[in-house]
Order: sequence, then structure tokens, then C-alpha cells
Amino acid sequence: MRFIHVACFDDWRSEARTLLSDEVAPNGVHWSPEDNQLGLFDQVDAGTTTEEASDGSLDSGRKSPRVSVPSPFLELARQVACHRDPARWQLLYQTLWRIVHGERRLLEISTDDHVHRLQLMKKAVTRDVHKMKAFVRFRKIETDEPAETYIAWHRPDHLIMRLAAPFFSRRFKGMSWTILTPHESAHWDQQQLTYGPGLPASEAPQADALEDLWKTYYASIFNPARIKVDMMKREMPVRHWPTLPEATLIEDLIREAPTRVNQMIENHEGFSETGAHYLPIEQDLKSLRQSVNNCQACHLCNDATQAVFGVGPENARLVLVGEQPGDREDIEGKPFVGPAGELLNASLRDAGIERRDIYLTNVVKHFKFERRGKRRLHKKPDSREIYACRPWLESELMALQPKTVICMGATAAQALLGRDFRLSQQRGGIQVTEWSERTIATWHPAAILRMPDENRKREMIEQFVQDLGQGNEIPE
Repeated sequence: MRFIHVACFDDWRSEARTLLSDEVAPNGVHWSPEDNQLGLFDQVDAGTTTEEASDGSLDSGRKSPRVSVPSPFLELARQVACHRDPARWQLLYQTLWRIVHGERRLLEISTDDHVHRLQLMKKAVTRDVHKMKAFVRFRKIETDEPAETYIAWHRPDHLIMRLAAPFFSRRFKGMSWTILTPHESAHWDQQQLTYGPGLPASEAPQADALEDLWKTYYASIFNPARIKVDMMKREMPVRHWPTLPEATLIEDLIREAPTRVNQMIENHEGFSETGAHYLPIEQDLKSLRQSVNNCQACHLCNDATQAVFGVGPENARLVLVGEQPGDREDIEGKPFVGPAGELLNASLRDAGIERRDIYLTNVVKHFKFERRGKRRLHKKPDSREIYACRPWLESELMALQPKTVICMGATAAQALLGRDFRLSQQRGGIQVTEWSERTIATWHPAAILRMPDENRKREMIEQFVQDLGQGNEIPE
């Protein structure tokens, strides 16, 4: 029996390669996490990472035999490594052993016990990252530095700092900040993201003047007609309330909700809904797809045949986002099956991309149209409809975590890159967004088909294929 202590994914990967080389079966190994106050990644120098071999090997750069494994397993293992379950290392090695010894397609068997447990761990980690992005609240602190500095304290369920911190460095790029957790801390100086040891909540600064402004804003957007206390506590767990300034208002707002609802009814106030009110608790793709037809956040659901949700593999590294479904898509319930889909298929082939390997979706899930006799003609969705449907797209991208997102058309580009984005001027550029490392905007195939100038149409098709190919060049 070999007894192995590991502190992070890179430790586990190195040990696993050695064990596989020595043909040590899972029942001959006892794995245990580091049993001290160091964080999961404390044995790795801050700011450094170990590159995976481009061929999907388990090689971490150290001198030992290389073992080739499917890249989806490495991606899954990196996330599972952030789970707190001490059994994660043993479970990962058991699964790896089976993959290397003949079960190469094991991860495709969702009913397998090992795979199912790993997917549950991944889901818990992903959800914890989502909660961290939603619940971190920065407070301004006084320092000797000329630039303003902000700090936040958060208590995640799992060891997710290195998964979540890059999001904050992109979202708050022009702000110096530190995020503290009991396990690890992250610091951004507007140029470099570094990591350090964790700190208890007692080390975090107390309230600042900005919290009063935030609480005023929160109270103003609170909708008493939509209050569901049990659901709110599931989505905003009580354990996170001490770090949320708005949490001090919740009891009063709940108590006042019935009175405020009556006042709203008396004043005939309207409700500005979004799809967020209809999202399922578990926001994986299967749950989202099952729930989307219940959405009534805008009037488009009244006339459309059905909501058209995205299609494609859950581990797709490339996601294409269009504007909305068309007439045929509305009838068949699948995106890009009409004339625009035919042009897309041809362009994907020219770019060397298999449609079955990518995920296709739209910003707006219902078909907006105007009737001309028996025909239903496409009508562009307005900003209210895009705003109402945006939570569905965001949840899709959060569940997928793609490497590259390609926005097809101005509607998709402005939904993900901002309303100031100009497709004619910025097409083909690569931007980092909270949804992916690479976000690219290109023409919508329907817009290409509508182009009357044949020379210009050919040019747009060439640019479209070029942009698709650029999106497919995903760095390992």
C-alpha cells in the first residue's frame, strides 16, 4: 500500500503518472489531502501554472513517463480538485485507471458511479464559483497607495479561489483589490493577479460609505411581488449574509412586502420582469432546457410555437450565439435549421469545424415576427425583449464554460460585449469577457443572405468563414 499526500491538482497529476507507470492499481493507494492550514495551491508558486501537453497527456513537465488521457478528463479533474471531499483524489485515480486501461469513453457514460460522483462534485464547484461571483462585496480601505484599494471577504464551500479570481480581474480590471477567504487570498494590482494565504473574517475591514449607497439601491430594486423566501434562501444562503450589506435589509423588506404589493396594485404599477424569475434552482443545461418553456418574462411567448433552446455537447469548447430563432426553428424547436442554418453549415465545413462539436444558441429564445398573410416575417427583438431573455443565455454560458464564444450579428455582439459595440468596425477582434477567454463577433448568416450586392456577399462569406476558423483555433 502506498500512502500519498497531495495539496493540489498538479501534485495529484504527478503522483498519478508515477503510479500508472508502476502499474499500481487504485486499491494499492491511499490518498489524503494535506492536513494543515496551507491552502490547496500553497505548494505551487503564486502566479505560475503548469502547462498541459498539447496532445492531452498527463505530463506536467517533470521527468517521468507520459500518459495520454482525453482532455475532457483533465478539465474535469482540475475542477473536481477544488472540491473539499477528501475522497476526490482516490475517485479521480480510480476513474483515470479505468480510462487508461481500456475504457477511453468512460466519461460519456453518465450513469457510471464514478462518473456520476465526479459530475456532482464538478457541479458543486461550478455552483460555488457562481455564488462567489454573485456574493463578493468590496469595501474601500485607506492605504498609502495613490490608487484606491478595495477588499472583500467571502466564505466559499470549496477551494475555488483560483477558479473565480480571474473573473474579478477582468470585471474590475481598473481597480486594485484583494479578496480574502479562510483558505486563500487573491490580490489584483491592475496588472498582475497573485495569491496568498487565507485569513479569518475578523481580518476583513468593516463597512464603508459605499455600503449605504448599495443598500439604498438594493431596497429600490427589491420587488415585493416576487418575494419567495425559501427560494431566496436557497439562492442566497444565509451563511453568506454576514458579508452582504443588503442582507441587513432583508427582514424588514420581507415584513413590508404585503403592504408594498397592495400599494403597487392600487397605483397600477407594472412589473419589469426578466427570465431570471423563471430560472431553475439547478442551472445545468438539462434543467434550463426543461424550464425555458415556462418563461413568460416578455410577450414573445404568447405568439411563438415554443422556446428554442441551445443544442450541442455540454463540453463544447466553441459556442455560437445568434439573435433569435426563425420561422423553421420555431416549428422544429432547434436553432439554425432554416436558410441561415444551411449557410452556417457550409461555412463551418469550409472552416474545418464539425457542427456536432459546437454548441449553438440564440440571445432571444422565442421567435418574434409579424404576419403578412400566411407568412411570418422575422422582426428584430427590441432592447426590452433582449434584456428579459438575457438571463437564459448567461446561464447557458455559465453551465458550458466555453473557451471561445462567437457572436453572430449585432444583437448577439451587443448582448455580450456591450451596447456600444459596433460590428462593422470591430468584427473579428478577440476580447476577454466573463463568459470566455475569447469572444469574437462576426456577421450573422441571415444578414449575409439578405445582402443584395453579390460581390459584397462573397466578401462577407469569406470573412464569416475566417472568423469561424479563428474561433476554432483554441489554445490548449
